[in-house]
Amino acid sequence: MLALAALALLAATDPVFLGTAADFAILTKTGISTVPSSSITGNIGCSPIAGTALTGFSLVSNTATAGQFSTTPQVSGVAYAANFAVPTPSKLTTAISDLETAYTDAAGRTVSSGANLNVGAGSVAGETFTAGVYTWGSNVNFNSKIYINGSKSDIFIFQMSGNLIVAADAEVVLEGDGTGNGEPKNGNIVWQVAGSVTVGAGSHLEGIILVKNDAAFGTASSLNGRILAQTAATLNKAIIVAPPPPSPPS
Repeated sequence: MLALAALALLAATDPVFLGTAADFAILTKTGISTVPSSSITGNIGCSPIAGTALTGFSLVSNTATAGQFSTTPQVSGVAYAANFAVPTPSKLTTAISDLETAYTDAAGRTVSSGANLNVGAGSVAGETFTAGVYTWGSNVNFNSKIYINGSKSDIFIFQMSGNLIVAADAEVVLEGDGTGNGEPKNGNIVWQVAGSVTVGAGSHLEGIILVKNDAAFGTASSLNGRILAQTAATLNKAIIVAPPPPSPPS
């Protein structure tokens, strides 16, 4: 678990270290619900709430591990909850703590420049974002494409004091910067949202969602990234694909 005292030492260009929260495609405190069928690549988990808050998945307890986790055809990995058999409760307690630490880290990064402050007054449709930290003292919304342009090693952090609102059929597009170093990796893109996240039907996002409240994904929406929510996550036939965990800070 990353010590809070170390957070001030992290530069804007350092990745946001997720700790054991990176073991999950979706991790929440108060539950995960799905309108079937969703498709989740990775593990899901909730804590401190019990497994009854994982709804719509038709979970089957794994008897070979005496109930440490459950499975469902909607999840390529496994499902964990706070009331499952040991060592799952302690595993989840640590992961939730790491989620909170990562949120604090992302929220504490310093905006890269004045040009990165309140871009578009929060209405960012059509914008292109290069590497750095962006800050809004408002909601952020878009109803068409936005572009994240850079290389595979670049870090992008989007901080907002309000909600992230993505209209139906909007899209985050990853673009290489022409240096031959690939395009941005979704594991290096972080959305730090002090409010809630709403993703409209048919929309597509890229990156790690660190949200103080809930995240709701509409019909046939998708995310290449993770949902790390301090309340709940709701999915409606959504597709969530988790990236590989990032390396710890040096």
